[in-house]
Amino acid sequence: MEAVAKLNNVPTSPRKMRMVADLVRGKSVSKALGILKFEANAGAAKVEKLLLSALANWQQKNEDARIEEANLYVKTIFVDEGKMLKRLRPAPQGRGYRIRKRSNHVTVVIDSMTDEQLEKLQSKKSKKANK
Repeated sequence: MEAVAKLNNVPTSPRKMRMVADLVRGKSVSKALGILKFEANAGAAKVEKLLLSALANWQQKNEDARIEEANLYVKTIFVDEGKMLKRLRPAPQGRGYRIRKRSNHVTVVIDSMTDEQLEKLQSKKSKKANK
């Protein structure tokens, strides 16, 4: 059972937010929260809050299930470009340079891992340990 959370009109550039999104894509929710908590990038705090919101949405759908036993992971996370505010900055000789204040929309989908996916993940970890 998957849960979705969206954050619209975040006042940072999509490029900067995609760097944060790439850090947690495919990771388990607990590991992703740990990464975001100690990330220096300003967008990390907003993505962490969004991930907690997705976790709460999942818990709302699955009231009888426990979060620890569900093996939740970040299934998809993507950043879309939002509205762009256009401003003018004074420039030499009476001109004006255009400034584009970018924003973005972030969407997070979390899901619980199936038994097959868990076995694949554990076999990959054991192969890395044997090398």
